[in-house]
Amino acid sequence: MSNLKNKVAFITGGSKGIGFGIAQKLLGNGMHVAITSRSTKSADAAAKKLEKFAIHGSKVLGLKADVRSFHEQEDAVNKAIKELGEIDVVIANAGLGHFGNIEELSVEQWNEVIETNLSGAFFTLKSTIASIKKTKGYYISISSLAGTNFFAGGTAYNASKFGVTGFTQAAMLDLRQYGIKVSTIMPGSVSTHFNGNEPSDKGDWKIQIEDIGELVVDLLRMHPRTLPSKIEVRPTTPPSK
Repeated sequence: MSNLKNKVAFITGGSKGIGFGIAQKLLGNGMHVAITSRSTKSADAAAKKLEKFAIHGSKVLGLKADVRSFHEQEDAVNKAIKELGEIDVVIANAGLGHFGNIEELSVEQWNEVIETNLSGAFFTLKSTIASIKKTKGYYISISSLAGTNFFAGGTAYNASKFGVTGFTQAAMLDLRQYGIKVSTIMPGSVSTHFNGNEPSDKGDWKIQIEDIGELVVDLLRMHPRTLPSKIEVRPTTPPSK
């Protein structure tokens, strides 16, 4: 996609964090962007903030959709297509984490992490396949370095992100025959509100949300013959332990 102007992106969990950072960079390259959030209020508020990044008449649309519900995802996708046109780029970004010793992790916490992070990635792709087949588009999931590196207290999160990585790579093999590109981005520490964190100057060493946005733009601009299917990205200089 050498020219991103007027292309259409659909981003789950785009009201803040990595999804918001990706949205601002895509809008800044002239793309139309639909973002989703679990609440209409947060989706609308984020869309309003994102308008300042839009150039060349690009539009931003806020939509309510819980990625744990295929029907809500399907409805949001249909609204995005109706308002903005067929989808060229899908970013499966929505995610959350519950952490703790396996003895302390509740069944409810396990289900919420798996349903949001893993089933959500599946529902996002499933609901957009028909559209990106038409456009020969690009599906990108946001996994994590936790999708290849396990750690104590991370049973649910590790399981979900290992799953996202494996799911995305297998989907890549299924969909490449249609000219659809599929990649997963696996960030390390990113300065977001994830897990109760409060972004501040102390987190300047971390990856910033706009950095992930720039990475997505780079992927979209890469020659169609070349596919970086799994990208690990980490802070250059983490603080000394």
